Amino acid sequence: MKPDADVLIAGGGLAGCLMALALARGGLSSVLCDSLPAETRGARSFDGRAYAIAASCTRLLDGLGLWERLQTFAEPMRDIVVSDGRIGAAPSPFFLHFDHREGDSGPFAWMVEDRHLRRALLDAVADAPLIDHRAPVRVTDHETTAAGASLTLSDGTRLTGRMIIACDGRRSAIAARAGIRHMRRDYGQTGLVCAVAHDRPHEGVAHEYFLPAGPFAILPLPHNRVSLVWTETPANARRIIGLGDADFHDELRTRFGDFLGETRLEGQRYSYPLTLSLAEDYVRPRLALLGDAAHGIHPLAGQGLNLALKDVAALAEVLVDGARLGEDIGSLLTLERYQSWRRFDATAVALACDGLNRLFSNDNPLLRPLRDIGLGLVGRLPAARRFFMREAAGSMGELPRLMRGRPL
Repeated sequence: MKPDADVLIAGGGLAGCLMALALARGGLSSVLCDSLPAETRGARSFDGRAYAIAASCTRLLDGLGLWERLQTFAEPMRDIVVSDGRIGAAPSPFFLHFDHREGDSGPFAWMVEDRHLRRALLDAVADAPLIDHRAPVRVTDHETTAAGASLTLSDGTRLTGRMIIACDGRRSAIAARAGIRHMRRDYGQTGLVCAVAHDRPHEGVAHEYFLPAGPFAILPLPHNRVSLVWTETPANARRIIGLGDADFHDELRTRFGDFLGETRLEGQRYSYPLTLSLAEDYVRPRLALLGDAAHGIHPLAGQGLNLALKDVAALAEVLVDGARLGEDIGSLLTLERYQSWRRFDATAVALACDGLNRLFSNDNPLLRPLRDIGLGLVGRLPAARRFFMREAAGSMGELPRLMRGRPL
């Protein structure tokens, strides 16, 4: 029997939609299965969530025909300032400043609100004849054989394809059924996310302010607004998230300060536990994990979505090239090329973020002067600064074609 598509994608979030679009660019068909209604995914109201998309990843979005739709809503991240401090006290005089004018690729990243990115993806998916988008529907079971793969859906439908891509999150049910284990660790921290409007211009500067409970990131958005990613202990996070708007804003101001003038809360507030999750394997015969299903990292460097975008670009290139060569795209031999390309890089980024969080999320009197001096030294060494700047722009390592501005 003819399969329903070349590839079956379980999970219709950002990673799943991007994967379907990348495959379609390479001539491969997919069925995209999303548990949420399209109306929920594509809600147009501002809710405060946003992503820092690295410069190299904007080339991927451009190659998929998305960046033109998104650039109108994107805010360039021109500079990054990293500092150490305590609540209610001035930051350490030792800080690290990444200036985009020292590099050759323009802004390090672009901040894009979640609502604009999701809307652009859904519109592009709807326009792609090679994508069969099914929502809302849950994947209840899957099967892989030597001949192909199948998904069973909550409406009783059974879909067949040459392989499955699992984009179903950190607690991937497909990975669990396939016997893929994850290394997991609870950070004992909670992330708070919200947006703030302010009076003074932010000039495209992002701030990563390390406090004893965890990092406090201030990320520039269009129209004199910033997105905050704020780390707290679970107990304090529960207290803060339960405050009324006025008291919540007062709590925020003790960390935010007044360098951007008067501030006002915008959109909703979110909180979520912070954990590390790394899959021991990314592939099985006729199965590949992608995005959070493969790796979930600490948000302090804003690299979660960028790692998923690199996964998309690498897996699409492996599958499209394999199909053009007449290979079985679901074979372990083909899929292991994707694993060897992405697992080391994603693990290295995850462990680097883990190490930075361990180093800075404390008020240890012995560590504080050492790390502050370290920030100052890196700031004075141009070669070291440029290395971290290239990492922030996502231009390190072997980049897939889509991330180098080349077509599949």
